Amino acid sequence: MDIVKQKIEQLLAKADIRINGDRPWDITIHDEQLYWRVLKEGSIGAGEAYMDGWWDVPALDQFFTRFLRVKLNHSVIINWSMAGLILKSLLRNNQARNKAFEIGDRHYDTGNDLFRAMLDPRLVYTCGYWMNGAKNLAEAQIQKLDMVCQKAELSAGQRVLDIGCGWGSFAQYAAEHYDVEVVGLTVSEEQQKLAQQRCQELPVEIRLQDYRDIDESFDKVVSLGMFEHVGVKNYRTFMQTVARCLTEGGIFVLNTIGGNQSVQNTDPWIEKYIFPNSMIPSMRQISLAAEGLFVMEEWDNYGPHYDRTLMAWYDNLKSHWDELKKNYSNQFYRMWEYYLLCSAGSFRARKNHQWQFVLTPKGRMVNSDISKGLALQP
Repeated sequence: MDIVKQKIEQLLAKADIRINGDRPWDITIHDEQLYWRVLKEGSIGAGEAYMDGWWDVPALDQFFTRFLRVKLNHSVIINWSMAGLILKSLLRNNQARNKAFEIGDRHYDTGNDLFRAMLDPRLVYTCGYWMNGAKNLAEAQIQKLDMVCQKAELSAGQRVLDIGCGWGSFAQYAAEHYDVEVVGLTVSEEQQKLAQQRCQELPVEIRLQDYRDIDESFDKVVSLGMFEHVGVKNYRTFMQTVARCLTEGGIFVLNTIGGNQSVQNTDPWIEKYIFPNSMIPSMRQISLAAEGLFVMEEWDNYGPHYDRTLMAWYDNLKSHWDELKKNYSNQFYRMWEYYLLCSAGSFRARKNHQWQFVLTPKGRMVNSDISKGLALQP
């Protein structure tokens, strides 16, 4: 045990993390079996041990920021859980049509009481944009929704497709403020029910439908925080579906978490407990999927905004836990705490990013006066 503990101590020292130290990011060990568990099982062992109360950190987000910034996740030996995920992703399509509704059942249907407590009043479950003086989560999410509407150049009477509409936050906002008609797609029954209630007086239709089954014409398409569930084997199909549905002069706004490297699967703990059949795309994977179908008009990175959003979600979860705990266990709380703060650390360490794309089928027309101003000087 002493040798294993020494190895873990040496690894953590690279991130200036001490075992049983007194700084906010230092780790406190409650069960000495943790060292073998992490060495044997990797990330899933670490995550499950946290859920079981084997270790704690006063500021888990700071711990993961330091851990990921020096890439200690690459220093742990590949375990059977990770090897199994890699093999599974190579041999089959984990996000195939017959698996499309698993994420809805296992994550988004967890409980509307949980999401109402954790999210903003509009129930936006994607990155808020803390811009233009946004003082709180509600204002940051309005900034985000309005920016998407503006980048999509919405105007009255247009027909808009929202792929991965969640509880109808964008559909409701766009219909109320831009006088458009929206069709929203979700794979969660609980999301569909609540979104239909919220949008019942608006020109909004919420469907329980996989994106691959849509074949209609739309002036604009948006997808906010859903692309992470598509999978690399389906990226091209996703882009082809959007291209098929979008009118010639249309605009596609895509928001997705992005990673620095191309992968085929997700972290084993995230796969098991939070987002089954998910993966984070890379720049290369997205570009290849869109190649020949779209012109890339804009590509922005709002990663630091997601860090702040996740911390706001965690604060909400923590402050509402007394009323939520009658429906959820303490282990469930520690699981969500681990998920939210690990994710915040990943954005702060710049391991993950929040990308916003504006894509068009044939490119926007450039005003002749602007193009003259952009001409290269001899």
